[in-house]
Amino acid sequence: MKGKILIVDDLHPVFKERATAMGYEVHDEPLITRAQTLTTIADYVGIAVRTKFKIDQELMEAAPNLKFIARAGAGLDNIDVAFAKQRNITLLNAPEGNMDAVGEHAIGLLLSLMNNFRNADVEVRNGIWDREGNRGYELKGRTVGIIGYGFMGKSFAKKLSGFGVNVIAYDKYKTGFSDEYAKEVSMEEIVKQSDVLSLHVPLTKETRQMVDEEYLLHFRKPIFFINTARGEIVNTKAVLSAIKDNKIIAAGLDVLEVEKFPALGSQDWYNDLKASGRIILTPHVGGWTFESYRKISEVLVDKLIQFS
Repeated sequence: MKGKILIVDDLHPVFKERATAMGYEVHDEPLITRAQTLTTIADYVGIAVRTKFKIDQELMEAAPNLKFIARAGAGLDNIDVAFAKQRNITLLNAPEGNMDAVGEHAIGLLLSLMNNFRNADVEVRNGIWDREGNRGYELKGRTVGIIGYGFMGKSFAKKLSGFGVNVIAYDKYKTGFSDEYAKEVSMEEIVKQSDVLSLHVPLTKETRQMVDEEYLLHFRKPIFFINTARGEIVNTKAVLSAIKDNKIIAAGLDVLEVEKFPALGSQDWYNDLKASGRIILTPHVGGWTFESYRKISEVLVDKLIQFS
């Protein structure tokens, strides 16, 4: 036996099936609490998690035998990466598993915003037939700026390829990545040229609150703004202010600085966010489709095979 793996979140059964076939003893405990995990984790060589709780220094110190952390998703912001590295704990994640879901969700948000789907639907249901007020914009011929050209950014760019748009991308940590879907440019070019801005960067110390009032001030043209990355990258009040000042035409936000209720409802910006007819909100589901549920676990277990 290769050791025990503890699954603390809802993962597709294929992860347990294939890990068991590899010789691991897998305990699938999606209802386990953090407190319960702390009392039992010492027996495990691996832990698999989505977003249930943070895998921090306290938890890793309680797990002297831990060899790997399998994150069922793309981001590692709920893991203390530095401490894991210090403890020689391998981190496995699966951006390949939900990149198509995120790319499609971003496309859906963008088309919905540009064509006033949300407002038009509400109005028709309330007896209002306003064609002029719901006149939309065409995507063809516009410039779409992408920040971050990893799996998610490239997936979005690839899905835009049939729309006749000019796609430009900036990535602080990559160079020479221009391809058939996007042209690599500087941040200066992003703010000069973009009609659409879409974020596809991880949450780090550098990206936290990256999109604030000063950042948005530099854009030369009013933009459609999409965030399917992490909510903490964006200052929500700055987005609301930019919408008020017509710097942002409309915004599609799958992620927010504070997520889940009741915490979200108590934010001083929530009522303004809720009242805006120029914002579409979704509950952090961009990468969470019926298909990605399985694909994420398949990617994770493939990486576990490589690790083992």
